Amino acid sequence: MNDWLQHLPVVPVLAPLFAGAIMLLLPESRRSRAGLAVVAVLVQLATALSLAYFTSDAVLEIWPKGIGVYSIGKWPAPFGIVLVVDRLSALLLVLTATVALAALVYSLARWDRVGVNFHPLFQLLLMGMNGAFLTGDLFNLFVFVEVMLAASYGLLLHGSGASRVKAGLHYIIVNLVSSLLFLIGVALVYGIAGTLNMADLGPRVAQLPASERGLFDIGATILGLAFLIKAAAWPLNFWLPAAYSSAAAPVGAIFSLLTKVGVYAIFRVGALLSESGVHGPFGSDWLFAGGIATVAFGIVGMLAAQQLARLVAFSVIVSSGTLLASAGLNPAAMTAPALFYLVSSVLASGAFFMVTGMTERTRTHYFESSDQAPVSAVSYSAFGMDDAPDPLGVDDEVGIAIPAAMAFLGLTFVCCALLVAGLPPLSGFISKFAMLSAAVGIAPTAELPVQSWIFVGAMLMTGLAAIVSLTRIGMRLFWSVVGRTTPRLRVIEAAPVALLLLLCIGLTIAADPVMTYLQAAAQGLTAPQTYIDAVLSADPSAAVAGDAP
Repeated sequence: MNDWLQHLPVVPVLAPLFAGAIMLLLPESRRSRAGLAVVAVLVQLATALSLAYFTSDAVLEIWPKGIGVYSIGKWPAPFGIVLVVDRLSALLLVLTATVALAALVYSLARWDRVGVNFHPLFQLLLMGMNGAFLTGDLFNLFVFVEVMLAASYGLLLHGSGASRVKAGLHYIIVNLVSSLLFLIGVALVYGIAGTLNMADLGPRVAQLPASERGLFDIGATILGLAFLIKAAAWPLNFWLPAAYSSAAAPVGAIFSLLTKVGVYAIFRVGALLSESGVHGPFGSDWLFAGGIATVAFGIVGMLAAQQLARLVAFSVIVSSGTLLASAGLNPAAMTAPALFYLVSSVLASGAFFMVTGMTERTRTHYFESSDQAPVSAVSYSAFGMDDAPDPLGVDDEVGIAIPAAMAFLGLTFVCCALLVAGLPPLSGFISKFAMLSAAVGIAPTAELPVQSWIFVGAMLMTGLAAIVSLTRIGMRLFWSVVGRTTPRLRVIEAAPVALLLLLCIGLTIAADPVMTYLQAAAQGLTAPQTYIDAVLSADPSAAVAGDAP
């Protein structure tokens, strides 16, 4: 194996780390920081695509089991720190880099200038997310999640406004509590099992005496609660709507991935502990009940939302609940369709948050007070940019204005609405149809369990609620002529939104090969023994020194 291929799994962590550090050392030059940020994200995207290719069945000579293990410091697992890349983690790396590139380019129009250190914080956020998807042990999962959260605190407060500060404080407090639970759970698990390596945890738990099993279950339960908070599961998700709807548009777009870190942790750790009989939050009944409750909460929130950004935030809650419920219903049948839904919903939510940032500028009544004004109007004043030619600072934006701005906004709004509601012909419909087919196909020759009917009803209700709420807000945005102005949209804003929506169209066209890859990724979760064997049998000298396996 070539040396550069062996070091590829660590690049998604090192690239944003070095880029963020270099930005802090650079002089206050927006162009240099923005250029370095774009290059760093492109490197991450190229690396993620390479990892997705090398973990596929097409190149099994690179990693024979489709799982790459990178041992830090030549220490073998479970004693050393390892980064593990399989199809699932590679998929999430590609998704993260794609949404990050769109959000970053979108922010260059003006959003990165309404606060300090936007680009270093953005890179550190990516470092935390990439590390969380790659790490092979619980303690480093905690470390990477904390890096991600620390950067998200600064990004959420980026700009100004009383509503953002209030929502940001709530967000910080809740996540500090969840981090404390995370640390307590990790400590209990390590104290009883004697390991934090996720691949080694299952076999260790199976060998625990009955006298110690109860304390381990308590630690696993606390750990699961921390994951559920980060996944925005009900009733632990009251912080999300205000925080996500108050964030700047590109920040909200990348934040659509944060809850999926918690979902990923539940999927990964739950799968590795499933054969050991660990219940609590990782058990199927708990996940299904919590997921359905989360979906119900999201439906009510969508119907009650009066602002588009808040509605999109509730749709993120609905997507998390759907993923948790699908995992609790039947992991073997539902995981691949759920992963398709995850990809489609993240792309749709990211595009929708950016569309929201543009539709805000169509409503002149937002300028009546600083609390109502969009971030652009408030933050330009707060950061000494009062000389902007108009209240929005549009003339000071970067790029060339696009023609037919309202037509573009209307088209993208409709596409995002179809994706969120799961209506044809876009990928949202295919993902929901695949999940419904798996739900009703669990027992084709016998009577369907009650849980399957509940899941089907919940999915239908999410589509109906999305259509009702989005139609109401869409009519107010595009059909009302009172207090509406036509904004000047830049290509640098419109292109990222168009990219994410085109990717959703691509998912629709290439649904069969995408689902084939996702089924292979799902198999790694539902049959974790291959993952365990790959990690525990990895040769650290070959992974670092470049020796052929």
